[in-house]
Amino acid sequence: MFLGMTLEQLRVFVAVAERQHVTRAAEALNLAQSAASAAIAALEARHGARLFNRVGRGIELTETGALFLVEARAVLARAEAAELVLSELGGLTRGTLRVQASQTIASYWLPRHLVAFRRAHAGVDVRLAIGNTAQVAAAVHEGAAELGFVEGAVEDPALASRPVARDRMVIVVGPEHRWAGRADLAPAELVDSEWVLREPGSGTRSVFEQALAGFGLKLDSLRVALELPSNEAVRAAVEAGMGATAISASVAAPSLEAGLLWHVQLQLPERDFHVLHHRERQHSRAAETLLATIEGH
Repeated sequence: MFLGMTLEQLRVFVAVAERQHVTRAAEALNLAQSAASAAIAALEARHGARLFNRVGRGIELTETGALFLVEARAVLARAEAAELVLSELGGLTRGTLRVQASQTIASYWLPRHLVAFRRAHAGVDVRLAIGNTAQVAAAVHEGAAELGFVEGAVEDPALASRPVARDRMVIVVGPEHRWAGRADLAPAELVDSEWVLREPGSGTRSVFEQALAGFGLKLDSLRVALELPSNEAVRAAVEAGMGATAISASVAAPSLEAGLLWHVQLQLPERDFHVLHHRERQHSRAAETLLATIEGH
């Protein structure tokens, strides 16, 4: 399938696809715009497939291009993993480790561990991508990331999962909400408020659904007013007075301290943060060292 393709052409294609702009992609890769355009044209001409639609002064992926993007990312990730293995023969001094994490973990828990790893191994670049739990699992399955960190359940027999940390979910409301200031709240009262939740596929949402089941409730029984794609958007909507939400205590902490949110006294179960890796792919030394760094903190 990849006969005649070069890694450089794949890098150009991915950069253009991610930016939807040839000039900005060329600048990011330190290439001339003509060289980037030629790489895309060569891919399209060799395989008789249009990868981008030219719309006005912009470009956008075709359906073929979107499918190819998944494969191109995976090939580049495996090439970097191969380079990392070779570099490790002489010690952990250089290479690239690709990691993907769900939003809560990537924003509030993982960064301090990545900093500690980089301080000890400055020659190894760590590339962190962010997605929801379903997207992280897909990236590890496809080989686009060697390690994935999630807070939700993952049902993929190809992936191994183990806990690396614990986190607590909390229910929060704005200071004008009728639950603010309540000493306690009965589970049956959860249906009395509007809710702002993360999107389907989010680990935060799936853990909340499990908590509801423990209370004898289903998500369908709640009045979900908004579904938003990030923790920050959910938090801001509730701060603005839109109902209640269930989010990580780490996400809520700054707003609770500032008085922008109120912690509702209904305890939710703790949840585990899990690390994922593909069962059939051996850990690189960099991945093993990162995990040891995390477990040592």
